[in-house]
Amino acid sequence: MKVTLKDIAQKAGVSLSTVSRVLNYDTTLSVSDSTRQRIFEVAEELNYTKNKRVPKTPENYKIAVVQWYSINKELDDLYFMTIRMEIEKRSQELHIQTIPVFQNQVSEIDKDVDGIIAVGKYSEAQVDELSAISDNLVFVDWSEMARGFDSVVTEFKPAVLKVIDYLLPRSRNLGIIYGSEYTTDGKLKIPDPRFKAFKSIMTERNLFEPRFAYEGNYTNQAGYDLMKQAVKDLGDDLPDAFFVSNDPMAIGALKALGEENIEVPDRVSLFSFNDTSVAKYVYPELSAVHVATDQMGISAVELMQSRLERGREVPLKVSVGTKLIIRKSTR
Repeated sequence: MKVTLKDIAQKAGVSLSTVSRVLNYDTTLSVSDSTRQRIFEVAEELNYTKNKRVPKTPENYKIAVVQWYSINKELDDLYFMTIRMEIEKRSQELHIQTIPVFQNQVSEIDKDVDGIIAVGKYSEAQVDELSAISDNLVFVDWSEMARGFDSVVTEFKPAVLKVIDYLLPRSRNLGIIYGSEYTTDGKLKIPDPRFKAFKSIMTERNLFEPRFAYEGNYTNQAGYDLMKQAVKDLGDDLPDAFFVSNDPMAIGALKALGEENIEVPDRVSLFSFNDTSVAKYVYPELSAVHVATDQMGISAVELMQSRLERGREVPLKVSVGTKLIIRKSTR
């Protein structure tokens, strides 16, 4: 009978989260030495061994690909869809079987999966739930290095710096439309790292104007509503350029400017982030930070492969770079 982290937690009289973090050598966890020792003793008593599996060939590996969105919401955000599709494509090339899992289906994951690739943002409770199923976890677009799990992320600050350096010489002032969101269980609010980088860089240059910053969620409707509000609030002071946190928001903002008869890019330039396929199919085409979603998916699968084939337990973090794609929405 397979021993799980839940079994250890019950016998040691501690939470599942504590067991997971102790056994993954989480350096950020504050726990007494006696509790830590008790967890290891119980794990040994129950004969718990991480990644204890019969050796398999790649053709027999089975991994769950968890998408933090529902199927319907994924269709509204091509960024996460393209990451998932690249994971499935690379897995197929390596003859690894994938099982798609969407929001609220985690409890249905087969306990005999060899690993889990989790795409999106996760609360501590959700990470606990995943780690109770498998020790082989890779997170994409979210870092859980502190918990001892592999992570694939994008570096935001260098990308935002490039956008600012491109727009400022061509603009009198610069605004931002950005987002925030919650994990699907509602337990963790996730601020926009692009806004954090933008505010930091602009503040260092004494250029940050709070009145030019508009926050909503990451939807097309939010981008539309926020740009409408900016036009109403600012009038002739409307910035000459806006950095927008993702493509759906930028497309909404573009529509709002069109309805207000504000020409893009002659009066206002727009610069988006992610560069999904829709960015080049609107008019004018959106300049955007291109995020290498293909490489993110490939890296996630290859991190999983190295865990499964080599028994690697040391967590790794892959940071994927970006590049600017200049199109007609900027001067």
